[in-house]
Amino acid sequence: MSFFLKAAVTARNIVHKVPVRHLNLLEFQSKDLLQKYGVAIQQFKVLDNSKADAEVVKTFECPEYVVKAQILAGGRGKGTFDNGFKGGVHITSNKSEVLSLSQQMIGNRLITKQTPKSGILVNKVMVARSVNITRETYLCILLDREHNGPVLIASPAGGVDIEAVAEETPEKIKTVPLDIDQPIPEATLVEVAKFLEFKGDAVKRCAAEIQKLYTLFKAVDAVQIEINPLAETDKGEVISVDAKLNFDDNAQFRQKDIFAMDITEEESDPREVEAAKYNLNYVAMDGNIGCLVNGAGLAMATMDIIKLNGGEPANFLDVGGGVKEDQVAKAFEILTADPKVKGILVNVFGGIVNCATIANGIVAASKKLQLNVPLVVRLEGTNVNQAREILKNSGLPIQTASDLDDAAHKAVAALK
Repeated sequence: MSFFLKAAVTARNIVHKVPVRHLNLLEFQSKDLLQKYGVAIQQFKVLDNSKADAEVVKTFECPEYVVKAQILAGGRGKGTFDNGFKGGVHITSNKSEVLSLSQQMIGNRLITKQTPKSGILVNKVMVARSVNITRETYLCILLDREHNGPVLIASPAGGVDIEAVAEETPEKIKTVPLDIDQPIPEATLVEVAKFLEFKGDAVKRCAAEIQKLYTLFKAVDAVQIEINPLAETDKGEVISVDAKLNFDDNAQFRQKDIFAMDITEEESDPREVEAAKYNLNYVAMDGNIGCLVNGAGLAMATMDIIKLNGGEPANFLDVGGGVKEDQVAKAFEILTADPKVKGILVNVFGGIVNCATIANGIVAASKKLQLNVPLVVRLEGTNVNQAREILKNSGLPIQTASDLDDAAHKAVAALK
């Protein structure tokens, strides 16, 4: 994730997961897409433990191979599989080892610092031609709200954590606003290539690669294309070695082929997937208080206040702004599906949201699910008085709260 995007979502650990969900591609899928638009990449093949794997490896001639497990998580190289095999990334010059390495990965779960504790099942392995990299740079094109459009972010310090580079050596970061309706001007391309410290003929090659990436960015309705590293090889090649692409969900109707590659459902928490079907956002945590909120800011505040009162959130479910009663009912169903949940706190500020809608949904869900855990509700905003009457007249043991601190205090106290 670029530092622009990350800065917007790292204020709390919950915020990574609350915003709109975007389609993500596995590394080999991203490389395939780059290749279709003429972007220079390493040659690669994909193995899936089928009978064809042996022939694929046999016909793929390379002086050295990189064998990489394909999952949507970082830290693969230092990861460990549930079968004890170490490392989701291996390099070998021995072709006979390629198949053996892939077979120890596929069908097993890879556990890294970015996966759930149980890891993620590996179904495919990418085998790529290893390249001798002499220099690593960083390039990212993304939609940025501050600039009201796409921006290009470049740094000669690639292959490392770009957020750390931005914080420690900001002079090594160059940001260039781009015109969504025009190609990048040649002068700008050359300026960026030189900032990335390419020399001689490599400047033109780098400029050409950047233009191709921008063409791809616009053609596929991407919200981000991050290349880290954009590398220079000992043969003078400029190659996109590792790529991360994110796409605008609203463009699914015209990017059907790309969205057909979505593997989110295979890799996500099933509750996240179920929530997304109802335009809800679910975040699993480690405590015992289930939280229903509307908006990432309110989610952060709710988490902080719960912690200040000595409690821990078990999960968050963000219902957004246009929520209907049936979505509230589904939200309760998903929240209570977590066996860790021993109490529920509803914290909704009704601006766009109608508090009466939330209240009706809460009552209907509580009766349908025969809710048997403490429920604390704090509502404020549109039709709040009507909402409070609905809760009061429901006949259910619902505790109402006057403000967020009161709500958190009551939720934590109910579990003691």
